[in-house]
Amino acid sequence: MPHARGETAEYEGKEDGQLTPFVIQDCSLLIRMSGLLPAADLRELRDRIAACSENVLFHHFFETLLRPTFDNPDYRNDFAVWAKLYLDDRVLAERLGILDPYSYASLKELRNVVLGLIDERLKELTLVPRARPGDEFFFQEATTVVFDTGERIRHPRELAPAIRGMTNGSIYYHFLEARRRSPAGMDDFSSWLMGDGKKYERHVHALASIDLLFHSLGHLRADLLRALSNMESLG
Repeated sequence: MPHARGETAEYEGKEDGQLTPFVIQDCSLLIRMSGLLPAADLRELRDRIAACSENVLFHHFFETLLRPTFDNPDYRNDFAVWAKLYLDDRVLAERLGILDPYSYASLKELRNVVLGLIDERLKELTLVPRARPGDEFFFQEATTVVFDTGERIRHPRELAPAIRGMTNGSIYYHFLEARRRSPAGMDDFSSWLMGDGKKYERHVHALASIDLLFHSLGHLRADLLRALSNMESLG
């Protein structure tokens, strides 16, 4: 969650009757170990989540899509994936896996929900599930390095073609990570389009209706393009 630079998208609405060019930014993660001891069983996982910093929680819930991966897991947060693969607890994995982190007003609220789910599961179990040696959960955090690509979008009709050519880092930064910045809950594309009043209101509503929970960044790109369909024909 910490940023090496830049907290907001670089545009200010209209300038001399025109939308200010949208600055396409990209980002990458500098991942490091958090300093917390690894969790070998479910109770240890619960205790570490209760004590970890918000940066750690953010990384394991929000930044998973941006990390390089060789598979396409059923769940988008690391706790659910670990519960399924290494604790062999599909019940808990399902409960954690359906959490939409973007639906919570704060990381504190998200943390409390996660702890509640784990506490509920611990009460249901007669034995605390434990991972094999070497399969412990290692807590990480990351700094997001943001940089200007040098590319600009000067008219809304250029937005869809630009998204087709964006890196996964740009899509993550402008559509997902943006929701944790100001204005809260809104992606950068929608914020920019709203600078032109209600002209692109239909497209803004379409962007807001995209389901974020089980998307890979590739699937998200396709949904963004569908939401922005017909925009290129508008003047």
